[in-house]
Amino acid sequence: VQLVESGGGLVQLGGSLRLSCAASGCTFSTYYMSWVRQAPGKGLEWVADISSDGGSIAYAESVKGRFTIPRDNAKNTMDLQMNSTKPGDTALYYCAKRAGGGRGPIGSWGQGTQVTVSS
Repeated sequence: VQLVESGGGLVQLGGSLRLSCAASGCTFSTYYMSWVRQAPGKGLEWVADISSDGGSIAYAESVKGRFTIPRDNAKNTMDLQMNSTKPGDTALYYCAKRAGGGRGPIGSWGQGTQVTVSS
């Protein structure tokens, strides 16, 4: 399984940024997918989940109402649309695939893409 994130960079406070995750080596449409982030000097923080068919989505309270997590099973991609960014959104963002067909433990990780919110 290979997960490759892209789209990270510098974004102004209150601005928008869209991250993408391209998956290969798995039947993407059968897996729950997640975004997880790690801020400098802190532990991993779960950001959002999306079920295999996109029908079930969950967000961390810290991003609810600001981020969305669309997926395109035909293209084997998942995005993270980040709006109204805050300094606390500065982090390394990882795309992750859940094990099994449901919301199991994370089985695969991407290499991460850095997002920096500037004021």
